[in-house]
Amino acid sequence: MTDKTILRALKGETLPTPPIWMMRQAGRYLPEYRATRAKAGDFLSLCYTPDLAAEVTLQPIRRYGFDAAILFADILLLPQALGPKLWFAEGEGPRMETTTSMDQVRALRPIDEIHETLSPVYETVKILSRALPKETTLIGFAGAPWTVATYMIAGRGSKDQGAAHALKAADRATFSAIIDILTDATVEYLAAQVNAGAEVVKLFDSWAGSLKGQDFTDFAVKPTARIIAAMKSRYPGLPIIAFPREAGDGYIGFGAATGADCVAVDDSVTAEWAAEHVQKDGCVQGNLASRHMVTGGADLVRETRQVVDAFSHGPHIFNLGHGITPDANPDNVQLMIDTVRGA
Repeated sequence: MTDKTILRALKGETLPTPPIWMMRQAGRYLPEYRATRAKAGDFLSLCYTPDLAAEVTLQPIRRYGFDAAILFADILLLPQALGPKLWFAEGEGPRMETTTSMDQVRALRPIDEIHETLSPVYETVKILSRALPKETTLIGFAGAPWTVATYMIAGRGSKDQGAAHALKAADRATFSAIIDILTDATVEYLAAQVNAGAEVVKLFDSWAGSLKGQDFTDFAVKPTARIIAAMKSRYPGLPIIAFPREAGDGYIGFGAATGADCVAVDDSVTAEWAAEHVQKDGCVQGNLASRHMVTGGADLVRETRQVVDAFSHGPHIFNLGHGITPDANPDNVQLMIDTVRGA
């Protein structure tokens, strides 16, 4: 039996104190991150410079002693490796050359060529696998196909993923081809991360909540299931976390339908609801509202304890319901950790 608490929870063990890490734990709320980011010059240079990407991944581990480190990268590095140009507009977020026609899909780079672009990411994983404390789990990740496709199709993030929904309605063949390529490419990307030293992988489907009915099944559940089945066939013991954010009732049975070892839930559902409906199938990750990292105080302590208590009868990894925001107070993160470990 491993001593790594996150791996124990992912195998279905109920622990007296849940292991804890935090989405976007390497980020702008930390002064040491901002200093390293300035040294890199721009965000993509930070992602593609292994020593610096490893450094920012390690910073929250040194400061807080989280039970896991998650590789510092971005979900859009994979589609960039397929050919579309990617850049980050300061203060506005990612911008990407769009892919909206079958001709553009056919012009994408072959999947077996993505590693040339992504090799610095794998080098970061190798550095981390050597540098992390022996008790700290290393998590690799990718964006789920639907979420990545929304950026490829619109060329940017949007509140309603309207461009992707429109293409799905108008030209389902092209839309499905994009999903299929991303599904296959994600398997190769995650496999390379595992080969480099990742012990767990996570699929972030940040915009899953905008898929409804059969579309949720076809474009959130099925691609995730294909990725997980392919990964499990190559790495039978590999734990996999799936995060279909804002899935609502779609969280119910998601783990069983996809083969995920753990379902991460956001804070649009209560911990009590998720314990009743999701945790009965296995490990759950979540789900303190990230606003508490800004506001702190008694509300943070009370709701942290509430999340721990709600999930205390089954396997649980404590996390936020979404990524920590740049305006968070680092002291509130420490308060959260102390509360979890003292609860």
